[in-house]
Amino acid sequence: MAVEAEVLNELHRLRARVPQLTGALAASTDGLVLAQDMPDVQPEGLAALTAAALGVGRRMVDLSARGEFCELLVRGAAGYLATYAAGPSAVLTLLAGDRVNVGRLHLEGRRGGARIGALMATRSAGERLQAGGGEPPARPPGGRPLGALPLRIPPQSRHRP
Repeated sequence: MAVEAEVLNELHRLRARVPQLTGALAASTDGLVLAQDMPDVQPEGLAALTAAALGVGRRMVDLSARGEFCELLVRGAAGYLATYAAGPSAVLTLLAGDRVNVGRLHLEGRRGGARIGALMATRSAGERLQAGGGEPPARPPGGRPLGALPLRIPPQSRHRP
């Protein structure tokens, strides 16, 4: 399955886990749409504005010596817009109604951003390999891929209390 399809699946899962979400968008840090599930919003415009807000947010965090950018929350009269870092090359933006549990929004947004970041890293590694650059992933001891390792289950105790 292509990475973009997996990212879209993650957006659908986020919307299922947080029913008050009204839209979800994954974009590159330069403002290009990677995947979107936003029926009522123009995704290209929001992706471009998200990239601009990300740049401002990163600069604010840097200027105030607060570490690496993690997230940005904007509250409007009708709800929330939350943006989460998704690795070094992507960003996740979620739209939610005004009755959303903001703690739950952050929990799911952070997890979703981490998953999307991992998917994008997989894509980047694959592109480097196809271009002939980079090293193939290391194999575990024995030289077999991880899926080929035998599953070892410890024996159950025969003694009952």
